[in-house]
Amino acid sequence: MNVTLKKLVVALGVLMMAGGLAACDNEGPAEEAGESIDESMDNAGENLEQMGDDIQDSAEDATQ
Repeated sequence: MNVTLKKLVVALGVLMMAGGLAACDNEGPAEEAGESIDESMDNAGENLEQMGDDIQDSAEDATQ
């Protein structure tokens, strides 16, 4: 194999690996949906915690 062909094969290999790595950064619809669900659950948990705190504060105010 001559030097030019070897360089071509190496260059193509590097380009293919770089393309594969670039494709890994793209999030698919399932991953985006999962992140949306996670965010919604975090928000719901925070809202429930705030509601519990408000109920506790109201109960403490009522007993004073």
